[in-house]
Amino acid sequence: MFKKSLLAVSLAGLLAAPAYADVTINGFASINAGIALDKNDSLYGYDDSLDFKNESLFAIQIMSDLGEKLSVTAQLMGRGSNDFDVGFEWAFISYQINDDWRINAGRLRTPFYKYSDFRDVGYSYDWLRVPQSVYGLGYDNIEGVSLYHTTQLGSFDSSLQFVAGTYDGIGYISGNDLNVKFNDIVGVTWELSQDWFSVRAAYLAAKVTIGIDSIQLNATTTVGGVLAGLSNAGLDALVSEIDVADENGAFLGLGFTLDKNDWLVVAEYTTVKVSKSFVGDKESYYGSVGHRFDKLTPYVSYEKEKRDVKTAIYTPYTTTLPQPTLGAVVGIVQSQNRDANTYNVGLRYDFHPSAAFKVQYSSEDNNIADVRQSVLALGVDLVF
Repeated sequence: MFKKSLLAVSLAGLLAAPAYADVTINGFASINAGIALDKNDSLYGYDDSLDFKNESLFAIQIMSDLGEKLSVTAQLMGRGSNDFDVGFEWAFISYQINDDWRINAGRLRTPFYKYSDFRDVGYSYDWLRVPQSVYGLGYDNIEGVSLYHTTQLGSFDSSLQFVAGTYDGIGYISGNDLNVKFNDIVGVTWELSQDWFSVRAAYLAAKVTIGIDSIQLNATTTVGGVLAGLSNAGLDALVSEIDVADENGAFLGLGFTLDKNDWLVVAEYTTVKVSKSFVGDKESYYGSVGHRFDKLTPYVSYEKEKRDVKTAIYTPYTTTLPQPTLGAVVGIVQSQNRDANTYNVGLRYDFHPSAAFKVQYSSEDNNIADVRQSVLALGVDLVF
């Protein structure tokens, strides 16, 4: 009820802006359905029952130009995976300092990836979903400020962005919804583009805190219980090597796009590191190739995700810890072990100027568990 009231008040406030304000309302939606292709498979939130909610969403974006180079933007979204409860995805003010510089402040999209700003706008790319091996970091937004600089460098268009802020909320970390806090977020991105070619780099750093205590290791043991036992045994040094409390985190992203003669090639590479914690260093990348045949665009893509295990955390204790305790510590650290390859084959059909039908087959090989899981999904992306 509170969210609905908040939505009503927000819309009323924007639509009741002074008569001289220029208000623009647009939106986008994805209506998708998918199913895992084996009764034991579970991938991207799908199982062996046909699901129409999991990857579906509806959003409305409202922008009001207040004049004198000042504007306000709000994006309200309801996701099927969250029972279409409406919330603010974006909410910020923007001031155009001059022709080259602009500043935004409020709730913003964190600029990790090439498609960060419109990753939810499925119509803006050919895939049915953005590559999850790269884009599945676990959180998307910050509360803060972003400074943009756009200019011409020779024959290239240059877009430079500086960002600073915080995030305090829920993050999807290693298969768990956890309380996360990112303080002192600072970052910079730079993209150069020329006709059919673009290249992009991003670097962000933050102080990272993750509430890992609730993670279940088995039916009776939580990470919090293990850490409490270690602390009671005087092993605070080991606890500090495992927990994630105000640790240094860093993100690096590189990407490029080639779009020429109806061929589209996109690739991104990312690394994520959180020092002095059980969180394994993550390296991921993808490459995608598609070709436009009038309204049809078939494509193939490959994704790779690898997360290293920090065995150095427990190696010094292999002969001193009791076996049950050592086993629990090893279980915590080894939970980060991931090595997966994903293959995608799909088709986009632009049957309408504002809508596209898509179908995509995805197959993930989990090299650690020696398990292959596959999902078939289809749907319609539209803008309005």
